Amino acid sequence: MRQSCPLLFLSLGVPIATATAALMTGMARADEAEPLPSLQIEERRTDPADPGRTEGSTSYGTDRISVGGKSVREIREVPRSVTVMTRARLDDQNLTQLEDVARRTPGFLALSNDPGRSSIFSHGFEFDNALVDGLPAPLSSIYGTQPDLAIFDRVELLRGPTGLFGGTGEPGGTVNLIRKRPTETFGARGTLEAGSWNNYRGVADVSGPITGDGRVVGAYQDRESFTDTTDTQVGVGYAAIDADITEDTMLSLGVWRQEREGTPFNGLPVSTTGEFLDISRSTFVGADWNRFENSSNEAIASLTHNFDDGGRAEVSGRVTDRNVDLKYAYGSTAVDPAIGTTNIIAIQRAYEERSYALDAHYSQPFEALGGRHEILIGADWRRYVQSLDSGTARGLGMVNVYSPSSDIAEPDIAMTERTRVEPEQYGLYSRLTLRPVQDVTVLLGGRLSWYESTATDRNTGVTSTVDADAEFTPDVGLVYDLTDDIALYASYAGIFQPQTQLDEAGNPIEARSGEQYELGVKAALGNSGLIATLAAFQLRDSNRAMAISGSTRYAAGAEVEVRGIEAEVSGTILPGWEVQGGYTFTRTKYLKAATSTSGTTFSTYTPKHVVHAFTRYTLQNRTARWRGFMSAAGCAGSVASTTWRAR
Repeated sequence: MRQSCPLLFLSLGVPIATATAALMTGMARADEAEPLPSLQIEERRTDPADPGRTEGSTSYGTDRISVGGKSVREIREVPRSVTVMTRARLDDQNLTQLEDVARRTPGFLALSNDPGRSSIFSHGFEFDNALVDGLPAPLSSIYGTQPDLAIFDRVELLRGPTGLFGGTGEPGGTVNLIRKRPTETFGARGTLEAGSWNNYRGVADVSGPITGDGRVVGAYQDRESFTDTTDTQVGVGYAAIDADITEDTMLSLGVWRQEREGTPFNGLPVSTTGEFLDISRSTFVGADWNRFENSSNEAIASLTHNFDDGGRAEVSGRVTDRNVDLKYAYGSTAVDPAIGTTNIIAIQRAYEERSYALDAHYSQPFEALGGRHEILIGADWRRYVQSLDSGTARGLGMVNVYSPSSDIAEPDIAMTERTRVEPEQYGLYSRLTLRPVQDVTVLLGGRLSWYESTATDRNTGVTSTVDADAEFTPDVGLVYDLTDDIALYASYAGIFQPQTQLDEAGNPIEARSGEQYELGVKAALGNSGLIATLAAFQLRDSNRAMAISGSTRYAAGAEVEVRGIEAEVSGTILPGWEVQGGYTFTRTKYLKAATSTSGTTFSTYTPKHVVHAFTRYTLQNRTARWRGFMSAAGCAGSVASTTWRAR
């Protein structure tokens, strides 16, 4: 993987904005309004399909989220550190892939690879799942399963473990992508973008009443890179319909197909001294037959009913069908700077994935002891079927990185490894929200999970199984409303993650366990839509498997601690002035190490300090609107830019 601090993509502002404005009708009329006279940016949206909708708003902030729960709630009611990337910010910063969002979110990190294939981390842990409307499917960097963001209203990112509604999973955090929903009135929007290195992108979006309310979105992007030879194309088509079965019952359906292909690049080797080589960043070490092809078909459905007494029931499901074919060569050995050569090897993989997710839950408010409380109960199920054929070809020769050639003979690679993995999980969860006294909210949650994963060697037919029964995962929180605008909170969340590694006796190592403690404060600054958060956390992950030197087996018992501070502010400062900024301090280390010295760094690629900042100011007059953007981001270094667009 190639790692870097965030880099900036500068688009051609005036042509893009002009094309956008020319194609917008209906739902875009808000952009033609007179300058707003006060800090009250807009009224709360009451879209019954998505009460947290950010589309149509120019704000970078929102006080409504659904991540970490089963319905849209005010952000101050969630005792966790959360970021929401609104549609306005996704558009303004040209954030088209999930990795782009991760690079600009406090507490998140993307280790760069080809577009759409970067690894996403939070608190030092790599993400292995991503949610769409609260329903999971696997997330993989090498197989490029990141979704294009053209079809989503917003991206919600929660830091820390979410075992209450997720069961198993890495404890770093959760990403929840909320689909664009159909609108009751007709609207159409189109954008054309152009950028450096032949980067072109177009999006078309049409919504309005059909049979029920319907929506169609299409996007296509073709981009090269500052690196020679490499290129990437991604296209997505999306259709959705919301239909009122009765006045209180809604059926929502969505389907989309995404294709991603290109010429991949696996990065440059380092020198034998461990330093970067003094070569151009455009250097490509690989073959001209390098290829990557990915196709994904997905469908999602939900049936929601609202009861007269405030109760709410929902049943939802998601199905994905993904296929990946890749084959590429790369430099596999360190380079002696005096010689400049690296050995070339190639890999080939054929990957198929089917995933299924179901969820059913019911929430009911009730009055007791002078307060209004709520009970939530639910059950979920998910199953993945992942088949992989893979092979490696060595001895393809050597390439000199000072004058590389991609004219390498393409080998026939035997698929010597053939595996199938079938993880399955179901669980029961519940959360009780109590308001025992004024200004105090107590959240008591827990989950029971049943898990089984079967791995099959398709060459030999040998299988192995990892399972867990009735594993309990706690999740509790306390929120105290210090004022009408400021809330203090504390939370505790458990961790449960099965492991497939084998110990020296050949038995699967027991599941990882642990917990996270978090303290924080959230503030809504005035009525301008400006949200500020400050949080401190401590996470411990125990019984981690670690490789035994000189063996294919693992030892259990490693324990990791992650501590940090996260601060963020997002939203509207003054009419026309939007801002988003964040700071993260993170320290990761081994408290116990099964095969190495305790006290060493756990995540060597996680920066200790990271700063993000982005702002937009819109000059208002009756003949034209100009928008200025400034951004900066820093970890090991920093970058900044300024640009203006006519609106």
